Amino acid sequence: MALTKDFKDTIRARAQRDSTFRKALLQGGAECLLAGIDITGKAVLRDYINATIGFEELSRVFDKSSKSFMRMFGPKGNPQASNLFAVIHYLQEQEGIHLEVKARKVA
Repeated sequence: MALTKDFKDTIRARAQRDSTFRKALLQGGAECLLAGIDITGKAVLRDYINATIGFEELSRVFDKSSKSFMRMFGPKGNPQASNLFAVIHYLQEQEGIHLEVKARKVA
């Protein structure tokens, strides 16, 4: 099901005024990817990108087409790990955070 414009606008407005929400989007997207929930992870990161820097900024930074990034984070996108991690690294820098991976024993 496609997201409505109102929903996207709500996400964007909240992300622009609430840094905790913005950081949670970025963290949640990365956690989903690491947990193997790739469609959700890409969707959350896509929402984060749309609500913050936008795909045009990514295209300038990485010298790639913005449409390429939109496809990469789309439901059928299959990004190379190097591209995906480079984008996540850049997003962390822009947000001023550093995400960490911690191992824990599964119960």
